[in-house]
Amino acid sequence: MTELKSHDFDRLLASSASLPRILLFFGPDLGLVSERAQKSATRTGVPLDDPFAVVHLTANDLTSDTGRLVDEANSIGLFGGEKLIWIKGAANEKQLLDGLNILCEDLPNSTWIIIEAADLKKNAALRKLAATQRNITSVPCYADDTKALNTLLDEILQQFQLRISSAARSILLSQLGGDRKASRNEIEKLALYCLNEDVIEEHHVTAIIGDASGLSVDDAVNAVLSGDKSGLLHAVRKISASKTPIFLVLQGVLRQFQMIDSIRAEMDEGHMAPPAALAKYARGLHFKKRPIIERALSTWPAASVKRELERLQSCILQSRQNASIEESVALQLLLSITLQSARLNARR
Repeated sequence: MTELKSHDFDRLLASSASLPRILLFFGPDLGLVSERAQKSATRTGVPLDDPFAVVHLTANDLTSDTGRLVDEANSIGLFGGEKLIWIKGAANEKQLLDGLNILCEDLPNSTWIIIEAADLKKNAALRKLAATQRNITSVPCYADDTKALNTLLDEILQQFQLRISSAARSILLSQLGGDRKASRNEIEKLALYCLNEDVIEEHHVTAIIGDASGLSVDDAVNAVLSGDKSGLLHAVRKISASKTPIFLVLQGVLRQFQMIDSIRAEMDEGHMAPPAALAKYARGLHFKKRPIIERALSTWPAASVKRELERLQSCILQSRQNASIEESVALQLLLSITLQSARLNARR
């Protein structure tokens, strides 16, 4: 088995070396999972617009048809050539695991398999299978850190032949992270807005990234962490009226809990108080957000933070698989976390 770190995979993708025939992408950043799967699919050379060469499957497809994966891998396309099987929404389905076990022993040379999964624990069956099979290469996809976001920003600005001031860069980066696809969309939106500008300045970022809907999303995130139920419902009404996807609130809350989880680990290891930890590990945090995060660090136990991270990741995956229930499942979870924040704050 090979588990590639982010920079190793990016280096492989940019090189002329052949990709592994079976690739598993997993992690909390579903946007990055999707982006890397897309880039890998392109690199296989299989024509992605050819329905006879590319087979799109979901975990549900495999569950309802036990031998589907093996049958698809061994079938010959109508016009021959190489074939790509692209599986989305995978977890630990027995049918997927059984199929991969068989194919790892005898995978046709003309078949590629790309698997997209959500965050998998180390003891998850799919991840353990990848660890024991040398023919599966897994790539963890974690939320972008500042270095990765800077690289993404520079990459997109170079495409648009734009420059950005250091102050504007700082403001923009504070609004990104948590989901690669959302970050890319925000940067591209800003670049299109500034096409005729020499340099992107602070007011450009504020105008595009910090619009009214963005403020409502931020209000909703703050309300969740503060335990303010009425504030959350008010912000969600504004978000719904502006046709802003509630996914952005889930992403925002996920990003904040990821920050809390990271800082909490440093606090526990270094025996630090929340103010000192924030001063050391969250220097770029907006002053309005600082007291909210500090209170969360003081009240939320580490185990509860990890539980909410898992629930948020599961909710994001569920909402993407079924858009018709996105608002209801998102609001239900956001209210649940808000009430928990309120209970924890009351005990303080």
